Amino acid sequence: MTIIESTVELNLTTDKVYDFLADLNNHQQLMPENIYNWSSTEDEASFTIQNMAKLAIKISSRVPNTEIVAIPTEKPPFDVELKWTVEQNDNGGTIAKHIISADLNMMMKMLASGPLQKLADHQTTKLKEILG
Repeated sequence: MTIIESTVELNLTTDKVYDFLADLNNHQQLMPENIYNWSSTEDEASFTIQNMAKLAIKISSRVPNTEIVAIPTEKPPFDVELKWTVEQNDNGGTIAKHIISADLNMMMKMLASGPLQKLADHQTTKLKEILG
């Protein structure tokens, strides 16, 4: 299993960050430009990744003010789990971590781990821009 992580600190309480991340409608704001055909509800989202694939995800679990886990609703090219965790830091803010777990063979790992890391980093950067 390939684990890709990106972490960001925000000057907001964990409940505010969690509430934003718990609604998949908000995740469109976190996506890079190569994501299009976005459609979402609070619990599900589908979108197309330019030159790659169409992906549909759903929230598989929520732990209030702690973590949100999303998994594909249709069989993806490889098994993947998208997780956000939030925890309070020492100054009353929040540490948000985006963790992508993907079951990649060696060839897929060489091709996909760079773009997946860029995606995770882009999403945490956008989260900081939006929520500060």
